[in-house]
Amino acid sequence: MKQAILLIILGAAIGGGAVWMAKRGEAAKPAAAEPAAAAPDEAKTTITHDTNGCVVIGMSDEMQGDAGIVVANPAAAQFSPEIKGFGRVLDPSPLSALMTELASDLAAYAASSNELARLKTLAPTGNASPRALQAAEAAALRDQLAAQSVRDRLVLAWGKAVAARNDLPAFILALAVQDVALVRVDLLAGEPLKSPPTGARIVTLSADSADAELLGTAPGVDPQIQGRGFLFLIKPNALRLLPGQGVTGYLKQPGEPLAGVIVPREAVVRTEGKGWIYVLNAGGESLTRKEIPLDRPTETGWFVTTGVSASDHVVVTGAQILLSEELKASIKAD
Repeated sequence: MKQAILLIILGAAIGGGAVWMAKRGEAAKPAAAEPAAAAPDEAKTTITHDTNGCVVIGMSDEMQGDAGIVVANPAAAQFSPEIKGFGRVLDPSPLSALMTELASDLAAYAASSNELARLKTLAPTGNASPRALQAAEAAALRDQLAAQSVRDRLVLAWGKAVAARNDLPAFILALAVQDVALVRVDLLAGEPLKSPPTGARIVTLSADSADAELLGTAPGVDPQIQGRGFLFLIKPNALRLLPGQGVTGYLKQPGEPLAGVIVPREAVVRTEGKGWIYVLNAGGESLTRKEIPLDRPTETGWFVTTGVSASDHVVVTGAQILLSEELKASIKAD
């Protein structure tokens, strides 16, 4: 009897274990894969135009961050009224040659005049003939006229502001070793000029600039430009300007300063033959491309009086990326 009961208990235990193992095996099976949720539509860049015809790029804040777009407010600034002119760095070689010729003629005149003075002293005592005295007078006059001729050519070619300098030899040496630079700037024909400039900003083709001191009016008119010309001195020659180098000159005029902002150079993109910036619109989800004039370059950027203010958020990093997005969109549209 006991054996039968033991067998019944053992069978129940084995059966229960089998059921438990079966249930655990079912639980261990991976659940059937759920159907993948539909992926949301990818964020896209949109290209539209505002009522003024300006390009507007729609781009979410996340996309702007991924693209590395950085905005900043342009710095407020003031500039003196200016008139734009065109010029070049003058070669001091002709000036140096004239100075050497003048020194030679002055030395010759000094010798001949001394000889004339000596003969005038000897003539009353009969130790100098009248003929020798006349020859000495002619030689002294010749040398004097030669020196005066060089002085006249110096004034005619370089103007009184240069020719009348007391330190002319030292000035020529400084020009020769390029410690200073002499620049001539000519205004366009018919350009109004109410008063002489007080100075100038000289800008190179690479947009580097330096302030220049006014020396005076140029001695002649450029045969091509046919406008008024002025001579300016850049001291020291920090831009390392070379003779013959073309420059743009912004002649400073007296009057109330102009108010504007300085747009950083890296914020400007060039297309369609013009300069443009991107400004972040209210809401931060779109940017408008705006044209700015590039007629007042500075050391750090461009001075702008219209179209942008110090409160605008201008793209200073990534402007070229935005332009590329425009170009890609136009290619797809085509």
